[in-house]
Amino acid sequence: MGRKVRPIHTNTSDGDIMSDTTDSGPMLAADGTPLKRSLSRALRRQKMRALMLVAPLLIFVLISFIFPIGSMLFRSVENDIVADTLPLTVVELQKWDAESGELPDEALYAAFASDMVKAIAAKEHTKLGTRLNYEQTGLSSLFRKSGRKMKKLDPAEDAPFKEKIIKIDKKWGDVETWRAIKTHSVRITNGYFLNAVDMRRTPEGAQAQPEDKQILITLFQRTLLMSLMITGSCILLGYPVAWILANLPARTANVLMILVLLPFWTSLLVRTSAWKVMLQQQGVINEVLVWLGMVADDSRLALINNQTGTIIAMTHILLPFMILPMYSVMQTIKPHYVRAAKSMGATDWTAFWRVYFPQSVPGIGAGSILVFILAIGYYITPEIVGGTKGVFISNRIAYHISSSLNWGLAAALGTILLAVVLILYWAYDKIVGIDNVKLG
Repeated sequence: MGRKVRPIHTNTSDGDIMSDTTDSGPMLAADGTPLKRSLSRALRRQKMRALMLVAPLLIFVLISFIFPIGSMLFRSVENDIVADTLPLTVVELQKWDAESGELPDEALYAAFASDMVKAIAAKEHTKLGTRLNYEQTGLSSLFRKSGRKMKKLDPAEDAPFKEKIIKIDKKWGDVETWRAIKTHSVRITNGYFLNAVDMRRTPEGAQAQPEDKQILITLFQRTLLMSLMITGSCILLGYPVAWILANLPARTANVLMILVLLPFWTSLLVRTSAWKVMLQQQGVINEVLVWLGMVADDSRLALINNQTGTIIAMTHILLPFMILPMYSVMQTIKPHYVRAAKSMGATDWTAFWRVYFPQSVPGIGAGSILVFILAIGYYITPEIVGGTKGVFISNRIAYHISSSLNWGLAAALGTILLAVVLILYWAYDKIVGIDNVKLG
């Protein structure tokens, strides 16, 4: 006969009673289930409670952040409009040799007539023309003008179509028109990304855009360079202010902090418009310089509608974002460290550079990341004070979203900008270490 085992009961943190045994064998809970299974069930309940607590935030992040980014990434390569609007034509285009230099045969024109009649009835032909016009100028007007006449064609009775369609507009007899349609009839395209780096998709492969259209690489370079300059100017101007605030008595520092936070209480548009007034050649700054005799009246400084105006205005707008992280870190630096260095014979500069400054680097890092990421995505301030020479790539993205409606190119530009920021963030982590960045 087996030996009886006397259970030893213990209370768990959840109030359940578990039983242990004095002999070998699995430990049992009060309900007779194995202790390991009971603990797993309790842990699972705790995880579910934690998940329910963070679920609202998780849903908000998914809706407002993850889904939009995913949509942007998909839109930058999505190209369904050609294949959906001209399905029969796309099939016939795959049979046509675009390198032959000869026009497509009658079968393709018949398929095109059938597709266009349906597209015109659904009013989709103008959208198709707008999409193809991004790649080859003139196709938008071609589809729009041809639509007025082709809607009268009867695909069942008006054959042959080749001569009639070419008679509607002679561009339908141009090989380059059909080459463009075939090139951009794929559902997943790299054309938008090629356009974003001043290249284009052609039947022969990727080629550089004409020189008069090569602007986007210049805008990317300008955006990165000016964002770095703005970040550097914010460090130079913000560091002394943060040091003074951190070393003043709390009452005085709190009063001065109000002045630092004051720009947050003023509209961004109002601040930018104020700089537009101040930076003009007849503005406040030039008038003061002329009055002081520092600048001749006929040699006033050009501070507006250029890179200088953008840097000045954005430095003022983003300066608080640099001061606050540095100030919060400097507050944690004990003043007796510097006094100890001086007591050991260090000069004021040596004590600052060798003792104080290294401890303030985390604040500089946090402020630099914050200012740089904000600067690289700004478009209101460069649009108002930058003119043609001080605008950022974000201004071009806004133009394609609101004016040209080339959302695919805007998505590709946004994706590249996001990738550049992530690469710089990764490089900063490797060089400085993101763990060393502190907000106080």
